[in-house]
Amino acid sequence: MKSLYLASGSPRRRELLTQIGVPFTAISADIDETPLSHESPSAYVERLARGKAEAGRRTLAGDVAACVLGADTAVVLEGKILGKPVDEADACAMLMMLSGKEHEVLTAIAVLDSDRCESRVVRSLVRFRPISREEAAAYWASGEPRDKAGGYGIQGLGAVFVAGLNGSYSAVVGLPVCETAELLGHFGIPCWQTLNAQ
Repeated sequence: MKSLYLASGSPRRRELLTQIGVPFTAISADIDETPLSHESPSAYVERLARGKAEAGRRTLAGDVAACVLGADTAVVLEGKILGKPVDEADACAMLMMLSGKEHEVLTAIAVLDSDRCESRVVRSLVRFRPISREEAAAYWASGEPRDKAGGYGIQGLGAVFVAGLNGSYSAVVGLPVCETAELLGHFGIPCWQTLNAQ
């Protein structure tokens, strides 16, 4: 069976891949995440997922049979990508923009081996309840929003802001497990491997 490498430093993605019973090795894949001019949010996340997989693949020159999984998530409000906050003011401004509104979360995944690359973009809609400035500041003080797209984590303390979700919860966390399992299957990597190993 092909070995799988996850080109991501995200602990959430590692947890979700482990959850569906797929053995993998995490590797780093640093790429420039600057959006291109006139690039749609969907094209942006797909380009980054593919770019991370390709960057990860380049570090594995010796393992020709390996597959690499890359992923990227973007929070999008009214067509604008909200990245990771640079400081408290930026994080609080993002939460104020998201307060009481519905926004998109786009997560792209890409799997490649030596022959081909396949990718998917999963779109979910998240609705926030109204958030006060005091709550936004207290949330920033918790430390959780610092490395999160859109300045929040649905799987953590930020869950209290989420009034509704239409789509994939795991995609909002950072890895759509249904689509990931399907894509890995195309490359001969089944899920639930850890169950069979027991």
